Amino acid sequence: MHSSGDAQRTPPQSAAESVGGIPYVQPEDVTEAMLFLASDAARYITGVTLPVDAGHAAG
Repeated sequence: MHSSGDAQRTPPQSAAESVGGIPYVQPEDVTEAMLFLASDAARYITGVTLPVDAGHAAG
């Protein structure tokens, strides 16, 4: 699920804006995940935790 706002994002300008080169998660990222989970497309998703962390937990 991608929105037109994706094209307006800018990459992190400093290490303070990212961890290991991976940008921090933005509020829009969480919003998109929430909208997906509330949609019919996620009707079979139950009982799981959906991390929205840009892969930080995966290492």
